[in-house]
Amino acid sequence: MNQTSISGLFLVDTDKFKDHRGSFSRFFCKQELSEVLEGRDIVQINHSYTKAVGAIRGLHYQLPPYAEMKIVRCLKGKVWDVVVDLRAESPTFLKYHFEELDASENKMLVIPEGCAHGYQVLQGDSELLYLHTEYYSLEYERGVRYNEPLLHILWPLPPIDISERDLNHTLIEPEFFGIKI
Repeated sequence: MNQTSISGLFLVDTDKFKDHRGSFSRFFCKQELSEVLEGRDIVQINHSYTKAVGAIRGLHYQLPPYAEMKIVRCLKGKVWDVVVDLRAESPTFLKYHFEELDASENKMLVIPEGCAHGYQVLQGDSELLYLHTEYYSLEYERGVRYNEPLLHILWPLPPIDISERDLNHTLIEPEFFGIKI
């Protein structure tokens, strides 16, 4: 487990065992991730499929009391995964971290509560698996626009195929001081 430039955001490289039949890998082990889970339970598992290269999903998060830790893994294809720290009083407040997640590399991100998450598809027909420590709540869901001027996110490809919901996220207001977790 490797700490990234954002506190509480980890890149986890899991083992893949290969033989003549194919391969085997463990996607989740509560015991192995107990240090970062700190007693949290996985309560929801989601799957996303995105066709177009350059498509962007996100940047999404949930407010307390439905703030959630996410564990994200690429199952098929390749994505440029972005995490933005929105936590009040965090030393990396309004900073972002990116990782290329490639299904062939067996890596996953552990994203702490109070961080927005999104990605851009680098390889067509990409699929992600999400493990969540909190249930989805439409009332507490929020988002950050992919082209938020305060963040200066440098997407690797020209952005395309962005949902109406994601295009309509409001810009971060000057009086936004973060999410209290």
